[in-house]
Amino acid sequence: MDGLPREELDTVRLRLRAPAPGDVDDLVAAGRAAGATGSGGVVGGRAGMADAARARAFIDVEAPARWATGGAVFVVADRDTDRLLGCVELDRYVAPLAQAEAGYWLAPWALGKGFGAEAVAALTDWALHHGLARLELRAAPADAQRQRVALAAGYRREGILRGAGAGAGPDGPRHDLVLWARLTGDPDGPTPRLLPDLPGGELSDGVVALHPLDPSDADDAYAVLRLPEVYESSVPPVAPTRTQVRESCETAQSQWLAGAAARLTVRDAPSDRYAGEIVLHYTEPVTASAMLGYHLAPAWRGRGFATRAVRLLAGWAFDHVRLARLYAGAEVRNTASQAVLERAGFRRVGRELSRRPGADGGRVDDVLYELVAAPT
Repeated sequence: MDGLPREELDTVRLRLRAPAPGDVDDLVAAGRAAGATGSGGVVGGRAGMADAARARAFIDVEAPARWATGGAVFVVADRDTDRLLGCVELDRYVAPLAQAEAGYWLAPWALGKGFGAEAVAALTDWALHHGLARLELRAAPADAQRQRVALAAGYRREGILRGAGAGAGPDGPRHDLVLWARLTGDPDGPTPRLLPDLPGGELSDGVVALHPLDPSDADDAYAVLRLPEVYESSVPPVAPTRTQVRESCETAQSQWLAGAAARLTVRDAPSDRYAGEIVLHYTEPVTASAMLGYHLAPAWRGRGFATRAVRLLAGWAFDHVRLARLYAGAEVRNTASQAVLERAGFRRVGRELSRRPGADGGRVDDVLYELVAAPT
């Protein structure tokens, strides 16, 4: 491969073009925006373009240098007005492997409109057409939006790169990154998801509502997960720290997008108050089987909330995820949880000996329940 051609790319709404002097004001405005952050690379850090001199250096020096080393830098502009909306890039070009890393950022006035996915998809298709064999896109586990862009641009999740991200300075703290990649020969279009979004963003029967777990739920979740009757039935049966709960809430959407688990809060529908959590672990995609788990805060127990939540999630699992079977376990002595499953239509199918670790260091038997999809 002799290098990528310097040309403009048009999509339905966007034009990907070379940075120009007329972009300086918008580059500075984007860099000065509240909360501006980046992920490294020439265009990965709009926070670094907070003055005109820095923006001109990007246009005149850094972007041309990226092209000279086998990469690419495009301004993402509105196709009709030519106003800057962000940037996309190819960085870390490895010639022997014909691979590079894709990156992007959007200006505040371009957020929430799908421009990131449209631009990254155009960049990716163009690069693969011109000889690259593999493109990577990396995202922090808590950055669900960047991972949605990866999915929309046809990338597939490959796993976690431990400590692959670094903070500012040589001694900055390291953090994990989620690795997404697209190869020559991968299907065109968005990558199919195992776990779709909830229709309308929630499930509700008017009494109980289920919402995707997010960072705003961390305090409520911590208060409940610290209760002995809750954590002793978890794996491992140990009370979590506040940091662990916060990180779990921050990465819940990443797990959902990976197709591993759909974690939701159980809420009182009229007041939107937090009542507990319910989770679907997609344990066996090959057999279309998944496991349910749930817990409630003490104030909301005994009101039928758990049964309603299980019914709501089961309906979504069968109708939208297209699962064939759900299963759940309840500790032998936990008759209340067993009653929830039975009221929700689950059938007791047996006892699993030494199913999981117990709080006393021994092993605990579970009663196994299952629910299968109605014949079609």
